[in-house]
Amino acid sequence: MSKRIALLQSNYIPWKGYFDLIGLCDEFVIYDEVQYTKNDWRNRNKVKTPDGPKWITIPVKASNRFGQRILDTTTADDRWRAKHWRTISHSYAMSPFFEEFAPPFEKLYSSRIGGDSLSEINLAFISEVTRILGINTPITSSLGYPSQGDKTERIMQICRQSGATHYLSGPAASRYIDQSAFQQEGITLEYIDYDSYPRYPQPHGDFTHAVSILDLIFSVGDSARSYMQIGS
Repeated sequence: MSKRIALLQSNYIPWKGYFDLIGLCDEFVIYDEVQYTKNDWRNRNKVKTPDGPKWITIPVKASNRFGQRILDTTTADDRWRAKHWRTISHSYAMSPFFEEFAPPFEKLYSSRIGGDSLSEINLAFISEVTRILGINTPITSSLGYPSQGDKTERIMQICRQSGATHYLSGPAASRYIDQSAFQQEGITLEYIDYDSYPRYPQPHGDFTHAVSILDLIFSVGDSARSYMQIGS
């Protein structure tokens, strides 16, 4: 029996491609035991505002310790929650499906789900979006699959332990993944293609794909999957 997995760091309210990666797999492994990277997608994303795309960023505590892991990264304060929700609700209040789909996200911001853990906050939002999109792929943690070595070696070890026969990766990983290692293990290496997404009715000026999944959900509602690779 074949099994396809993907391995990726948690991101803050990610774009639609992230959820396609989840939906196209039999298991999605959150890989937050690796180093936290500044100015990345771990703690920020973009939404479309009346003034164009805008970053919304979760402030995190800096650590003097080298190699601070994502799963050890915590928020600097709680003020970002109300601020982010104000930006989102102001930007999408007039979108066709905002009223219908806003309540669960408003609750995530107001209830402090995830506490001060960046990883847990990200997972809470990711889980809510997968529920809305009807994605049933199990989401697990790499902590359940002990690994060591370089990036390719750790991926290979997780593939073996999870029983994977196929590994699905984002295209950027082709810069460091050793394809021959997968061939030797008999694991099929696949890359997702992000170049064929159709446009959808999007608010606030020129269209862009590079925004949070919230943009798609608030714009087209239950039809969101039809604008993704996982389909309707």
